Amino acid sequence: MRTGTWVTASAHIITAVIGSGVLSLAWAIAQLGWVAGPATLIIFSLITLFTSTLLADAYRHPDPVTGQRNYTYMDAVRAHLGGLKVRFCGVAQYSNLVGVTVGYTITASISMEMVRGSKCFHGKDKCHASTTLDMVVFGCIQLILCQVPNFHNLSRLSILAAVMSLTYSLIGLGLSIVKVASGGETRTTSATVSEAQRLWRIFQAIGDIAFAYAYSTVLIEIQDTLKSSPAENKTMKRASLVGISTTTIFYLLCGCVGYAAFGEDAPGDLLSGTGFNHPVWLLNVANVCVAIHLIGAYQVFAQPIFSFVETSCRQRWPEVKFVSTDHQITIPFLGGMSFHVNWFRVVWRSAYVAVTTVLAMVLPFFNVFLGLIGAVSFWPLTVYFPIEMYIARAKIPKFSVSWMCLQALSFVCLLISLIAAAGSVEGLVQSLKTYHPFKNEA
Repeated sequence: MRTGTWVTASAHIITAVIGSGVLSLAWAIAQLGWVAGPATLIIFSLITLFTSTLLADAYRHPDPVTGQRNYTYMDAVRAHLGGLKVRFCGVAQYSNLVGVTVGYTITASISMEMVRGSKCFHGKDKCHASTTLDMVVFGCIQLILCQVPNFHNLSRLSILAAVMSLTYSLIGLGLSIVKVASGGETRTTSATVSEAQRLWRIFQAIGDIAFAYAYSTVLIEIQDTLKSSPAENKTMKRASLVGISTTTIFYLLCGCVGYAAFGEDAPGDLLSGTGFNHPVWLLNVANVCVAIHLIGAYQVFAQPIFSFVETSCRQRWPEVKFVSTDHQITIPFLGGMSFHVNWFRVVWRSAYVAVTTVLAMVLPFFNVFLGLIGAVSFWPLTVYFPIEMYIARAKIPKFSVSWMCLQALSFVCLLISLIAAAGSVEGLVQSLKTYHPFKNEA
């Protein structure tokens, strides 16, 4: 049964949107400057809000209120567009979701290591630290949580994660305000880097901001949790407005105040050891909040992958009991309490968590990884498909004013995605040249 409301949907959105991306926004603003940085944030928020309203109407087809439900993003594309675009959507969406879960594993492990090795990172002691152990711990937690059957069972986890995201954002904002108020010189120009490096960083910063608004990949799945009265598209539009407005305010505050605090030296991760050093206890609280938030956010982005694979396998092999049969297991000494287990779900989801954990160990590059994910997924999932589905549903004639405006928006966003991807690939190449996997760093 669908029992979700605009409150639970907003919590899912905030959990998905205010994620690790907020920690890199001070760095992104530092690359773009005082005018272009905030302007880019606002532009991305408006584009995301506009296309989210278009995507919310694609949940049902042909009528956005009374039509047949589309349970996933791919189902919506199949109903409205069909053909090869369905496969293109699947590749774009699920590769993005995998990338986000890997990115969240990286980010959560950094925060966990900040807490576990706070003496190392905040100057009280000198020692060696590695995030490998923390990635393993994060993966073990996900091994348990990934057995949550579906999106409908994640509401409480998402609300908790949303509270955690707002908490660490406020802590980062507060520390930045204190640093600005305390005075001190900060460089607000990029004279220390070459023009070529500055250009690549600008491209990468655009990708980071694009990633910060990446939730279109799970919008349809979130909308599928809503009750049907009032109409799901109206509830989802309200939730999108609340979620995106809330996150944009936090993004502007955290990004701009963080830039004011650090200037050109703004760190890629505001709460890492290269950012604030004191008070240690408050930084530890913030990093604990980051870890808890990303535990929930990982599930928000992983559940569509789990659902897609399990539904496809059940449809292809309905006669195989290992895939299609649930087994009831009774827990002794708990009054006959029981739960249902599907062994295929246990094996497949555990294998997925293991693979993403290993990938995170091999590629622990925070900024460049987020930028690449955001750049690659922004155009097709946030802009192209919502616009194309709207054109098909509204039957807008080719070369009409509306059609040309929508296509122009799509083309501009494609160019933005391409240049952001180029910057992120350059940053990834430079990071790979100097990094050795599993080697402890001082």
